[in-house]
Amino acid sequence: HRVERSANPPVELLLAQATEDSPMSRYDRALTIFSPDGHLWQVEYALEAVKKGSTTVGVCGKDIVVLAIEKKSASALQNPRTVRKIVQLDDHISLAFAGLTADARVLINKARIECQSYRLTFEDPCTVSYLARHVAGVQQKYTQSGGSRPFGISTLIAGHDADGTPHLFQTDPSGMHSAWQAAVIGHSHVTVREFLEKNFDSEARENEDVIRLAIRALLEVVDSATKNIEVAIVERGRPFRLMTEAELREHIDAIEEAEDI
Repeated sequence: HRVERSANPPVELLLAQATEDSPMSRYDRALTIFSPDGHLWQVEYALEAVKKGSTTVGVCGKDIVVLAIEKKSASALQNPRTVRKIVQLDDHISLAFAGLTADARVLINKARIECQSYRLTFEDPCTVSYLARHVAGVQQKYTQSGGSRPFGISTLIAGHDADGTPHLFQTDPSGMHSAWQAAVIGHSHVTVREFLEKNFDSEARENEDVIRLAIRALLEVVDSATKNIEVAIVERGRPFRLMTEAELREHIDAIEEAEDI
């Protein structure tokens, strides 16, 4: 006898087809949904945006913290002072970032407001660890809400506490924050981190040693021209300052001479 096929396909087949055709079949479409292997793919993609950013190095010394970044080439018509990757948050804290500059601007403004709010409330400057936790908390909040996306930046937060102790913290789009003696974010971060792991000496933490280590780490992936490098020094009791091209040239020449010996 001839068996007639049902005009309606099985429910299992309909579900399978709906799953394949649905925009939600890929777990990267929604921020708040975990993939079966435990990933939040939008956060992973935000980390990829960080990896495309400028190489940014931070090294913590005995008295200072040094932030060094790779400067991307800008148009000859553009004012370079309007594009800053290292900024001051308070008298004693500075921040460098890698990733989306527009996202960084929003996060920097939130951090500056928190610094002033803390001063108003407690009549003391906030600690570096407190501000790092606050920045990381803001980033984490944007990984849990529908209708928003994570910040596409990682930050290095450098500064001193009231007792003069220098600190260096890193925050990521996931909302994680951690303290480091030397850290790197941005593209080529694996190469630079390997260099820092081999060359960082916890005993050699004088100002000159720390400055030159940060510059040497950046020179691993950046041309030695001073126009490609920007270095900031965060020192206790002194305002945040950027090194001049003449100072940079002096350090680069000394590094190249030492390597030639």
